[in-house]
Amino acid sequence: MTGEKDIKAMRTVGTLHQKILGDIENNIVSGEWPPGYRIPFEVELAKHYNVSRMTANKVLTQLANAGLIERRKKSGSFVAQPRNQAAILEIYDIEDEVRALNKDYHFRMEECRERKTVATDRLRLSVAGKEKSIYVVCLHFADGKPFCLEERLINLKTVPQAKDMDFSTVSPGKWLIAQIPWTAAEHRISAQLADEQLARRLEIPPQSACLVVERKTWDVSGPVTSVRFSYPSDSHAITARFAPASS
Repeated sequence: MTGEKDIKAMRTVGTLHQKILGDIENNIVSGEWPPGYRIPFEVELAKHYNVSRMTANKVLTQLANAGLIERRKKSGSFVAQPRNQAAILEIYDIEDEVRALNKDYHFRMEECRERKTVATDRLRLSVAGKEKSIYVVCLHFADGKPFCLEERLINLKTVPQAKDMDFSTVSPGKWLIAQIPWTAAEHRISAQLADEQLARRLEIPPQSACLVVERKTWDVSGPVTSVRFSYPSDSHAITARFAPASS
């Protein structure tokens, strides 16, 4: 019985940690707490959520490591100022891309399964341990013609609810955008020649030129997803919006 009580207590602490983390993250991402807003002190958070100051401290440390807040000695914690970027690439859902071209959209799930991360998965997700992930492959269509192949890994440690999702009814990209407020993203854009499998799926000749967009996203809990989009070279263009660097 003592062991069971200890396990329940550990689960409760873990749940409260995630709740505090989620509440603060949502306040920041929604704009309710703007840049410069002072976060409640550790002792205030501990009292409000009925947790130890150590738990409150761990939450604030995690938020600071994610770049959402700044911790100032003797002053407290504040919502961080947005970082200036030389080029800003928005995260769009593939359906929005297709409909922006005034074309009909649908998608088809090709493969979806849970698997333990192998070395290449861990590199893609930027994780160290042998964590579990959802591997999903979707083919997106524009006016009935293949528009893009999506190959995605979803980190189940960060997004455990993905395990029970039916991605044959909603594409993983659309679901993640709606469910997980990402705090950081990394894009890599390259060109490649289509091998036989990719060419068959995109209905293009083998060795045709393709545009490949690889993306990783994170939230305050860690890596969320790594996705690779492969487009026939004539179906997609990258547009970047530039902002001047601050003096």
